[in-house]
Amino acid sequence: MGCLAESSALQSPVFTKQPGSIVYPVQTVENNREVVFSCEAQGSPPLVYRWKLNATEIIPKAGSHYSLSGGNLRISRLNKDQDAGTYQCLASNSFGTIVSREASLTFAYLENFKTQRRSSVSVREGQGVVLLCGPPPHSGDLIFSWIFNEYPTYVKQDSRRFISQETGNLYIAKVEPSDVGNYTCVVTNTVTKTRVQGPPTPLVLRSDGVMGEYEPKIEVQFPEVVHVAKGSTVKLECFALGNPAPSISWRRVDNVPFPRKVDTRKASGILEIPYFQQEDAGTYECVAENSRGKNMVKGKLSFYAPPHLIEKPQDVQKLIDDSLVWECKATGKPKPSYRWMKNGENMESTEVRSRIQVANEVLSISRLTLSDTGMYQCVAGNKHGEVYSNAELRVIAVAPDFSHNQVRSQTLVKVGGDVLIECKPKMSPWGVISWRKGSEPLLETSSGSLRIWNVTKADAGLYTCLARNQFGVASSTGSVTVKEPTIITTQPATLDVTVGESVVLPCQVSHDPSLELKFTWFFNEQLIHFGNHGGFFEKVGGVSSLHIFYGQNSTVCMWHTSSSLAAVGQPTFDRRPPGPPTSIHVEEITDTTASLSWRPGSDNHSPIMAHTIQARTPFSLGWQAVTTVPEVVGGQQLTATVIDLNPWVEYEFRVLASNRVGTGEPSEPSKQARTKSTSPKVTPANVSGGGGSRSELVITWEPVPEELQNGPGFGYVVAFRPHGTTGWMQAAVPSPEASKYVFKNESIQPFSPFHVKVGVYNNEGEGPFGPVTTIYSAEEEPSRAPTRVRAKSLSASEAEVWWKALPWNASRRRVLGYEVSPLYWSRSEREDMASVQRTVGNQTSTVIRGMRGSTTYYVSVRAYNTAGTGPPSATVNVTTKKPPPSQPPIKVMWNASNSKIILNWERVKALENESEVTGYKVLYKKNRHSRPSVMETNTTSVELALPVDEDYIIQIKPFGEGGDGSSSRQITIPKIPGEWRD
Repeated sequence: MGCLAESSALQSPVFTKQPGSIVYPVQTVENNREVVFSCEAQGSPPLVYRWKLNATEIIPKAGSHYSLSGGNLRISRLNKDQDAGTYQCLASNSFGTIVSREASLTFAYLENFKTQRRSSVSVREGQGVVLLCGPPPHSGDLIFSWIFNEYPTYVKQDSRRFISQETGNLYIAKVEPSDVGNYTCVVTNTVTKTRVQGPPTPLVLRSDGVMGEYEPKIEVQFPEVVHVAKGSTVKLECFALGNPAPSISWRRVDNVPFPRKVDTRKASGILEIPYFQQEDAGTYECVAENSRGKNMVKGKLSFYAPPHLIEKPQDVQKLIDDSLVWECKATGKPKPSYRWMKNGENMESTEVRSRIQVANEVLSISRLTLSDTGMYQCVAGNKHGEVYSNAELRVIAVAPDFSHNQVRSQTLVKVGGDVLIECKPKMSPWGVISWRKGSEPLLETSSGSLRIWNVTKADAGLYTCLARNQFGVASSTGSVTVKEPTIITTQPATLDVTVGESVVLPCQVSHDPSLELKFTWFFNEQLIHFGNHGGFFEKVGGVSSLHIFYGQNSTVCMWHTSSSLAAVGQPTFDRRPPGPPTSIHVEEITDTTASLSWRPGSDNHSPIMAHTIQARTPFSLGWQAVTTVPEVVGGQQLTATVIDLNPWVEYEFRVLASNRVGTGEPSEPSKQARTKSTSPKVTPANVSGGGGSRSELVITWEPVPEELQNGPGFGYVVAFRPHGTTGWMQAAVPSPEASKYVFKNESIQPFSPFHVKVGVYNNEGEGPFGPVTTIYSAEEEPSRAPTRVRAKSLSASEAEVWWKALPWNASRRRVLGYEVSPLYWSRSEREDMASVQRTVGNQTSTVIRGMRGSTTYYVSVRAYNTAGTGPPSATVNVTTKKPPPSQPPIKVMWNASNSKIILNWERVKALENESEVTGYKVLYKKNRHSRPSVMETNTTSVELALPVDEDYIIQIKPFGEGGDGSSSRQITIPKIPGEWRD
């Protein structure tokens, strides 16, 4: 007999409360020493609870510090060395076992600083300094602050001082005399609320001079890649030393403006982005700038999200020998991976042809047995978390039962026809089906159905189906009646009819006289009720013909039925493109191909001539046509294979049908199907590099797009060797988003050539290497200073500097150009020009612009390359000329005479601190948008040709050896008619 169904009061386990992670202060452990993890589930029969610590089951014993209270785990007499770890709750009853999410127990603590004294830090005035905190051993988040001299005087952060909450270090961009004193680092644990102070660090000034001004040097940097969780707050730190104290500004490299949630008014050393979202991801740049120059650092904020389930397996009841397919899908970044558990234990595919297949998000079990009954869990996870879903599988055994599916009581068939008698009892497992006619045995079959071909009168009679399995036997009987065939003598035809015409469809038959003949007509598969349908239909000649009045733009189908006979007529009043195909299904998928099948939609009265297949992926711009086999998919073909797909990419497919009228609407998309993974084939582009710090080989490349990675576990293999050697050194870079690898070794000689190639790999194996390219290791800055530096003033704002070049070669200390650094002393202090001026290549002179008049500048020149700048040359001084005249020409007058304009103005007198006036420049142009012409004179008058057909716009300014002075106001001389012109 069969297995009875479970009572409705029984229930498989379902969690109602799961444990959460706990961070426990150590000093609380010493006082209270107890913690409780919560776990609660529903289920009947009553549940039994167990717990695991670091995947090992906890066995509470007498005297143990572990105890259970319901499902809750109580831990007393806590020991931070033994009890820290990952906990999971297991709930079981007769239906099976489920496992809770993981919860961690960590202990927060903060020890005292080990050292009692620190050496003093000695710096020059104007120099930047970093005071190290060096926090003691701890667990839990820390907050750093610094005491200056004595409590409660704390260091206030401003544009010159910065405290990093990453390292705890104190940064002073430019030391001033008021900074001298003792500095003490204060560390606070945010969990334990405990606070410890480090030993004081004395800061003293050196007596050997004041530090000169220098460009910013960024000491506080954020990583090249920062992974940020969805919805969290990210803080980037950036601070630079420099003299003057640099200003800090932030920008996105793609120039997207910051959203309102980013408060740019806060301290410029920190960029804080709250409630981080996908659109906040990108490359950010910190710029440190002062009057001597600027420096910048970049870093990428990469968005990630823990898994979130969007499709879960559901509880299911199956018969023995049935098949089960469960799918589990989750969102997340990076994409989640999946594992499956049965009754709390991980599942694996035991062999390629085993009944149980675990393929990432899909669990399939064929030929189910009673032992497959239990609780199953899908676990979707990425490096940022895991989510669990539960489902129950019940496999039941049933004796044969025909109560819901009897053999058809009477089957009518014509002489010469075929008949199929179906036998579909409910039974589990599936057993043996046998047939008999009357009392005569016929056959045994596994399918259950009985087919009779070319029926004769002798085949009429009673047929019995018997079903048997190990739990019982049952039978069901039906009769077969054989009649003479019904023959259509006059049938409705398929016609093309002009819209608005009337048509008569005849339908005449001959039939077995024992059968009652019945005529029924249908319109578009709907029964015609004569008198309705707007009066368009009328019976003619009894019921065997149909008269259609005023044909509409529709298809009309008529069936005349008697027993199993039907005839069809189809007047077509309108043809349209085909309807959308249906039931598109991915039958089989490999790494680069997908076999598709579909069902045809309506042809709308014009035969379907061809099908078009399109696909889309998360990486494509909408739907794209794909290559298929066969290349042209005919109208009668309902299958095709799509080729040239990318491995390990989720595809959706759709089909469009075409006829002579046009192409119809597309089908609904297929379910997403992922191509199989394979080893990667595409190598990264633009492999290059160079630069970096001493003893480094920097190698860069463009990451391979996700759609070309061909599978999970994608990474890069960087191979390199010194030029002239044969053996390759290799390093694996496991991040698919990586674009840089730095090899550091003290044996690397500066600016040494290396052969470099970058390959790819994933979980399926290694792919190819890209082409070999030559990259140079980091070079050393130039070791020599330029000589014979000279300078000459050109005006009040310009000076020319020239020097003798250093030897130009490709040694390890190359010269890529020169930096010219002008400085001047004001009454209060030494000041830099706005920026250092650079030349490129072997250029040995440059003109410095933007200088102050009547000022002495001290100029030095350095050679530079990718490693930095070399030593400065000897300093030369140059004094700029007096500023040009500040007074503009006044009393400008003009008059016309003999087709000329005569301009006159009053002589400009230079002030005492200005250069003498040596001449005047007359600028004139024919309209506001044209370029001016310039005429120079050392007098206070000039003659110009009269303007014809256009106005003149004129300005006059004095000049001297200090440059051009101030211009007069604009004068407009009106045009005169040009009668004498052609």
